[in-house]
Amino acid sequence: MDILLIAVFALAAYLIGSICSAVWIGKAYYGIDVRQHGSGNSGATNTFRVLGKKPGAIVMLLDIFKGWTATSLAGFLVIFSAIEPENLIVYQLIYGAVGVLGHIFPVYEKFKGGKGVATLLGMMLAIEPVVALMCIAIFVVVLFTSRYVSLGSMIAALAFPMLLLLVPRFHPDNPILIIFGFILFAVVVLTHRKNINRLIAGEESKANIKLGRKR
Repeated sequence: MDILLIAVFALAAYLIGSICSAVWIGKAYYGIDVRQHGSGNSGATNTFRVLGKKPGAIVMLLDIFKGWTATSLAGFLVIFSAIEPENLIVYQLIYGAVGVLGHIFPVYEKFKGGKGVATLLGMMLAIEPVVALMCIAIFVVVLFTSRYVSLGSMIAALAFPMLLLLVPRFHPDNPILIIFGFILFAVVVLTHRKNINRLIAGEESKANIKLGRKR
C-alpha cells in the first residue's frame, strides 16, 4: 500500500510538472504556439519574448508554483504514514525532480516542453526557501549586469548547491541535498547547451531590460 501511494504521488508530480501553461495560454488567448517562435521552447523566458511581459510573468509564476506543488506532495506521504519524517527530504527531491522532468518532457504536449528553470526554482523554494531566494537575487544581478537570461539561470542553479556547501548556516545535515543540487545544475546546463554555444559565439540574445527613462 505504501509503495502504491508513493507511486501515485510520483505520477501526480509528473502530471503537475507537465502542465504547459505557456503553450495553453498562448493558444487560448493569442492563437500562438510559443514553441514555433523565439527559442522554440515553452518556458517563461520564451513567453516573455514572444507574447510579452504580462503573459510571461503569469507563465513564470505558474511554472514556479507547479514545481513547489510537485515537491510539496511528499508531505502527504508523512501525513499518511507512508514514509518516516526523516526521509521527507529524499522524497521532496524525487518528486521535485519528477516535476521538473514533467516540465521538460510534458506528456500533454508530445514531450516537448521548456528548460525547467522556473519549475526548478519552485522545487528549491519548497525545500530551502531562504537559499532559493538568495539564488533569485544572484540571478537578478547577473541578468541586469549581462542581460543574458540563460547565463543568469545557470549561475543561479550552480549557486544553490554551492551556498549549501560553503555557508555553514545553510549546510544540511543530509548531504544528499548538496549532491542533488549539483545534479540539477548539470540538468540545467544540459538543457541550455544551445545557449552556451550561442554565448561562446557571441550570438545569444540579450534581454530587453529598461533600467530607467531615457532623457
